Amino acid sequence: FELLFHNCTAEKMPAGRHLFLQEDRSDRVFGLIDGSVEISIYSIDGQKLVANVETAPNIIGEIGALDGGLRTATAICRTDCIVVSLERQQLLRRIEDSPLLARSMLRLVCRRVRWVSESLGDQAFLNVEARLAKRLLLLDHILADPAGWIAISQSEIGEFLGATRESVNKLLTGWRSRSLIDVRRGHIKVTNARVLRKLAADGEDAF
Repeated sequence: FELLFHNCTAEKMPAGRHLFLQEDRSDRVFGLIDGSVEISIYSIDGQKLVANVETAPNIIGEIGALDGGLRTATAICRTDCIVVSLERQQLLRRIEDSPLLARSMLRLVCRRVRWVSESLGDQAFLNVEARLAKRLLLLDHILADPAGWIAISQSEIGEFLGATRESVNKLLTGWRSRSLIDVRRGHIKVTNARVLRKLAADGEDAF
């Protein structure tokens, strides 16, 4: 991160600001210093699937900036963010000048490919309950506040899973009655991670 964004000027971006849109020209790479960014994919008819949430510090948009192709997803600030950015030609020059940076970028791209492969496997082979359990455990790890609350709506969770709000609501209501989670307006808290991990594993076994 330091090698890539050395001497770049930080910029404050409010929640809701787009870093880039799906199908945009890939002209730069972004570095997230503070905050969180949602990465989403949209179908032709406007349906939304949340692919990931990136938290600081992180690099965003590197694949498009490396190959110069169109953006394959939309990146939007979930919270107020502090970011730096680097134009594509600057990115390529810095990689050419630093073997260490080149190796680091290769590892990053490989990690992204592994993430996409795992996500595709989850969509294909896990039932909704297992996917929800797995996703909540991830969100608990990266987004929970000190009290354990995750600021996310049930509609947003549905967008993570490619599932309807109704199906998510039904599962969460059942889990709340079993004291696996707690819910308040716009927030969810994991209260029994052990059982959620078992639900995620059982979903894998079912297929």
